[in-house]
Amino acid sequence: MPGSSFFEGARFHSGGRTLDFIPFAASHVLPDKAQEARCIAARNAFGAPYATTMLEIDSVGMYDSAAEALGKVFVTTELGGGGSATARTVGIAKRGARNFLKHAGILAGAVEHQASVEIDMLDSECFTFSRSEGMVEPLVDLGDTVAEGDLLVRVHPVNALGSPSTEYHARMAGILAARHFPGLTGMGDCLAVVAVRKS
Repeated sequence: MPGSSFFEGARFHSGGRTLDFIPFAASHVLPDKAQEARCIAARNAFGAPYATTMLEIDSVGMYDSAAEALGKVFVTTELGGGGSATARTVGIAKRGARNFLKHAGILAGAVEHQASVEIDMLDSECFTFSRSEGMVEPLVDLGDTVAEGDLLVRVHPVNALGSPSTEYHARMAGILAARHFPGLTGMGDCLAVVAVRKS
């Protein structure tokens, strides 16, 4: 509820060193469903272009998990990629922070509601990891719709010219929610994440 001690805060993130994301706000799947509902309400108040509820595969030691373990409401974001910012993502972050603080009762005024497209990252089928090293050729842009089996990216070897490239296909239908953005990839790097639009 607004103004309660359950409110902890929001975390801003933009893809780390290798990923670029569609701009989304996220809450987590939690054992305490009442707390989870409060997190979803805060996430929706944030008003990013996309919204999701995530099940963290490895949450040990994360700031998010520590806050949630104390019963706090926590919202996290991915706003772009490469640890960078753009005029658009800064605008999303500033408006979202104001909305979050208004929702929490810390700032006066009404939340500026923004419609979010709800997406799910259901399981490991969403993620495509590189089985090779080389130069990345993206074939789908962020936010594009993909069908199961669509070609997402090629990786061209740079140490063995003339060798065939490795092709990576979508294992499910949805939209491209994240992509590897540096020109080169290493073995095991995440190349693409496909998310499903919620009906």
